[in-house]
Amino acid sequence: MTIGSILLNPVKCVIELFGSNHNRIYRGGFLAGMNLIDPQVFDPANIDSATAELNSKIDKELSALPPIYTFRPQDIRAARAAGNSIWGPIRHVAEAQDRMIAGPAGEISLRVIVPDKVQAVYLHMHGGGFMLGQADHFDELLNTIAQRCRAAVVSVDYRLAPENPYPAGPDDCEAAAVWLVDNCLAEFGSKKLFIGGESAGANLAALTLLRMRDRHGFSGFCGAVLTYGVYDLSMTPSARNWGERNLILTTNLIRWFNENYVPSGNYTKPDISPLYADLHGMPAALFTVGTLDPLIDDSLFMHMRWQAARNPSELAIYPGGIHAFDAFPIELARQANTRMTEFINGLAKE
Repeated sequence: MTIGSILLNPVKCVIELFGSNHNRIYRGGFLAGMNLIDPQVFDPANIDSATAELNSKIDKELSALPPIYTFRPQDIRAARAAGNSIWGPIRHVAEAQDRMIAGPAGEISLRVIVPDKVQAVYLHMHGGGFMLGQADHFDELLNTIAQRCRAAVVSVDYRLAPENPYPAGPDDCEAAAVWLVDNCLAEFGSKKLFIGGESAGANLAALTLLRMRDRHGFSGFCGAVLTYGVYDLSMTPSARNWGERNLILTTNLIRWFNENYVPSGNYTKPDISPLYADLHGMPAALFTVGTLDPLIDDSLFMHMRWQAARNPSELAIYPGGIHAFDAFPIELARQANTRMTEFINGLAKE
């Protein structure tokens, strides 16, 4: 590539290395004439000691337990609610409130956190393999976003599989997005909308963007925070090849989630796996993933497809980060969460 071609086709593609040689984090940027990923980010030597210690602890603890897919979803949810899981007790914040809106199959509960001053509104979909979790499990994360970004946060308690398989979850998230678009200014005083989620929630956030564009003619979201998402339920190579090392996710667990969520197995339908969708007209996105996440290919592939559709996209890869690493009290999580709030704040101020 010549200097002239670079000037004619500007590229924002940045590699930033934080801390010592043992703490490398890749950040990729926007519009591909070149897209450089430092291969050292995948070198196990660059996993910091605290992250490595956490991974070893989780691996040891989970390997001593029966796989969660051997239990009933209802029992898994009850154990989580009682604090009997690797995540520990659920910690609520006083700022959070629940409210109800009309949905396609009854009322939908929204978990809402509103800071003293509001510059933006963030629509959130929680993770949990489309089967587990609920909005109030994420209070601390969402309160951090609310306070640091001065964003009113609205998290959707969508219906869960297997009791409510596809398309129940996406339908609820779409209904919440329609409500928010219609009411954000009156309710929260801002029309600067963001969307995001983790794992299955990132899938639902991407699908919601597509549905809002295609069904409602709305492409007004300012940005998307898509964190270690599952974008191909037919399973990308990293998910298929991971095996049974249990760092939160395993190949069989991912398959169990997918089969319960979409019993028909029509996994490459764009409204199920957004990797296969027409991605034109999407907002700027931040894709976050760790190198020890079985879903890493989902973020690598989705980031590139986002760019190929001429959408702004950033990719943050964290050495040694496992699935849901940002939920644990380690420096790697602090860096990832700070990057997410910086992304929202940067776009909210434009």
